[in-house]
Amino acid sequence: MKLSDKVNGQASSTPMGENGHLDNHSLVKAAGNVHNLQKVSVLPLVFLIYHEVSGGAFGAEDIVRAAGPLLTIIGFLVFPFIWSIPEALITAEMGTMFPENGGYVVWVSSALGPYWGFQLGWMKWLSGVTDTALYPVLFLDYLKSAIPALGGGLPRTFATLGLTGALTYMNYRGLSIVGLFAVFLGVFSILPFIVMGLVALPRLRPKRWLVVDLHNVDWNLYLNTLFWNLNYWDSISTMAGEVDNPSKSLPKALFYAAILIIFSYLYPLLIGTGAIPLDRKLWTDGYFSDIAKIIGGVWLTWWMQAAAASSNMGMFIAKMSSYSYQLLGMAELGMLPKFFSMRSRYGTPLIGILFSASGVILLSWLSFQEIIAAENILYCFGMLLEFLAFMRLRIKHPMAPRPYRIPLGTVGSILMIIPPTLLIFVELAFASHKIMFVSLAAMIIGHVLRPCLKRLEKKQWLRFSKITDIPDFGATQNANAAESPID
Repeated sequence: MKLSDKVNGQASSTPMGENGHLDNHSLVKAAGNVHNLQKVSVLPLVFLIYHEVSGGAFGAEDIVRAAGPLLTIIGFLVFPFIWSIPEALITAEMGTMFPENGGYVVWVSSALGPYWGFQLGWMKWLSGVTDTALYPVLFLDYLKSAIPALGGGLPRTFATLGLTGALTYMNYRGLSIVGLFAVFLGVFSILPFIVMGLVALPRLRPKRWLVVDLHNVDWNLYLNTLFWNLNYWDSISTMAGEVDNPSKSLPKALFYAAILIIFSYLYPLLIGTGAIPLDRKLWTDGYFSDIAKIIGGVWLTWWMQAAAASSNMGMFIAKMSSYSYQLLGMAELGMLPKFFSMRSRYGTPLIGILFSASGVILLSWLSFQEIIAAENILYCFGMLLEFLAFMRLRIKHPMAPRPYRIPLGTVGSILMIIPPTLLIFVELAFASHKIMFVSLAAMIIGHVLRPCLKRLEKKQWLRFSKITDIPDFGATQNANAAESPID
């Protein structure tokens, strides 16, 4: 039996293991032979992760408004250990175990079955496109102080469409170009904060970092914004098939990105809260530009606004790439019509890019807080499926080849998941009835969409890739067990 796919119109095939199962060695070989285009190396991969998760401190201002300096600093010190690091470690292990496009959809399909793999793919794609729709909004919010016409009306509408179109075209031109552009945008967006910190040194008053008022905390805004600023570590897995030597590059890039992301939040927040007197109501989107003006003058304000625009462009192109390749991977697994696996002459997922861009345009009318709340709920339910898949594969196939293995053992790795799981339920508890209703309605659409697509496949109204089984490690584990009873 063979797992077939189409690359730039050329058919290729990957041999399956016994009983129709694709073992780990076949997966690695398949990932290495997807196409001959340039693969993504470690440095661009670091900045793609940086933009998918963070993009810098822009957008974190609401956390200070919600809870004040001390809880903000504590949040960015503690939250990564509760959420970000566990998610990054799971992504490193599972992404190297299944080094192919589709990422988490493949993990969940292998562990829980293709039905739940599809549901995860639907929730993650919808959550991701909703998130991506936020960046034209933030981009224009930062520029409207310099160009007031962008504050609303037709100029803002045309600016949103134009920006979305230009960045979508860059995704079309190739992932290697997106990766290099992500490096440039990332460095450019970090530099003004470093300069602002140096200029602000004489103004720093460390006692300002300790300000807290537990009776005046908007916990819903605090948790939603903190969660939004430190998630989506798993998004890079959907492009694993485009990565050069993913078994080594992916864990290394996740490690470097984690250091860069934590620094990119704490450094600006320490400068902003320590260098000027606190007025929490001023800490809204775009406030770092005002801080730059107070500390360095107009020149630093313009630089900060340009950096904010660059950051939002970087997040847009990185996330657009991730969710476009997810659709391509799902099509190659037979979950979506075959035309979703169509690649452009640059090797990019043509239909996936167009489909994701359409979703971004349709959702760009939502407000900042509505976008964050809605995407967080969908993301939470998706992460629960990922955690279940990780635990099931660890328990059911402990001897399956894993190029990177979380160094905590199976029991330790499962215990590691408990804090982020509890955090998910806290996040769900703070969700408003409106947002929960909308999110559950979106999930129900996924449960309806799956049988509808299967019906279209059965009637042969649309063509689907013929995949008779999702990759698992049953055959590999049995073979390894016969050779050695100890891993």
